Amino acid sequence: MRTTLNLDDRLMVELKKATGARTKTEAIHIAAREFLRRRAAARVKELAGKIPLADNWKELRELERYEV
Repeated sequence: MRTTLNLDDRLMVELKKATGARTKTEAIHIAAREFLRRRAAARVKELAGKIPLADNWKELRELERYEV
């Protein structure tokens, strides 16, 4: 999708250096993916202690051995 953005030149230079991107488009793509990845990770961290999990991995592993 083609989009016109007004971005600070110094910000773009710094972003290209930080991402190792050769183009502005590539830098924006890398930064957007990283932002979304970090946001998803933060959401997972927020779930810590809120989801009850059974500690029965050994039992499940044994059951897998007998499946055919």
